[in-house]
Amino acid sequence: MAVVAAIDPAEQISELTGTLRSIQDVLDLDVMRKQVAELEEQAAAPDLWNDPEQAQKVTSRLSHLQGELNRVEGLARRVEDVAVLHELAEAEEDADTREEVERELATLRSDVNALEVRTLLAGPYDAREALVTINSQAGGVDAADWAQMLMRMYLRWAERKGYGTEVFETSYAEEAGIKSATFAVKAPYAYGTLRGEHGTHRLVRISPFDNQGRRQTSFAGVDVVPVVEQTDHIDINEDDLRIDVYRSSGPGGQGVNTTDSAVRITHLPTGIVVSCQNERSQLQNRASAMTVLQAKLLERKRQEEAEKMSELRGETTTSWGTQIRNYVLHPYQIVKDLRTAVEAGNPAAVLDGDLDAFIEGEIRWMRRQESGAAS
Repeated sequence: MAVVAAIDPAEQISELTGTLRSIQDVLDLDVMRKQVAELEEQAAAPDLWNDPEQAQKVTSRLSHLQGELNRVEGLARRVEDVAVLHELAEAEEDADTREEVERELATLRSDVNALEVRTLLAGPYDAREALVTINSQAGGVDAADWAQMLMRMYLRWAERKGYGTEVFETSYAEEAGIKSATFAVKAPYAYGTLRGEHGTHRLVRISPFDNQGRRQTSFAGVDVVPVVEQTDHIDINEDDLRIDVYRSSGPGGQGVNTTDSAVRITHLPTGIVVSCQNERSQLQNRASAMTVLQAKLLERKRQEEAEKMSELRGETTTSWGTQIRNYVLHPYQIVKDLRTAVEAGNPAAVLDGDLDAFIEGEIRWMRRQESGAAS
């Protein structure tokens, strides 16, 4: 049997140092520090909270940039520290310290790789917050239950990251689960991070709704679009809208509001339908629904522009909006991404929001796809 030689720790340290230096060049730490200083000045303004929405954006952006800086600088210090520790271990021929160096190098490789993924988020809308819509598809009551499981998975992922979320609309199914839901993930780069989750997710399990305990396959669709900003030009003609108001409903169809405050907006030219029922006020729900509609129209515009560019280049385009991931709970347990081949043997952890390996894999995959299309 061939013996694979271990990589020398000094070589690993040199490689990590080079990778980290490349990451720092891409992120441009001097620019980041300047942005932090400007945002700190805005955050200190006495009238900041006169506009709560703008204040939220300023503080969120500041927190994100500070976190990014601390993350990069912290990794640089750890690489320097492990280099010193390695020299000490070699000088004193200390086996215990050598083991400590190897453990820290393994952790550092993982952390540096995760940071490297952040540098791949360079698309025109990647820095935006995200709007996520989940729809139950084929599979009846199991599909509705599966859609609700997916919604919880993403909300748990956001919670683990410390990202804010806001649920705009939840349409409950009659027996269990949801027909659809739309929620925002309020963090910088949320769209760039989550856009690879767009597509159909397939669940295989023993149905809890089948009294014969048969295996059931069900499907749910995930749609991810960037949140619209003031610089976007999305013109919506009021004559193109059909606006319906109705009473908000809870699980099992029960009414949760006593007034017709929920709002459904249909954009007639495209057939896009959005709803919002999380606010008590009909006016607030209408404003939130318009935000969602603008985001979906912006994504539609982006896709049309991408298709035109592909036609000009003579390319054929393939949609990412197909089946992307299988979640198998029976007869064995595995979650596997069909594009990246990333897999996990603990579906319960994945469904509780442990998505980082899948998200990092698909960000790298999408970057390769986009680089290939541009070449």
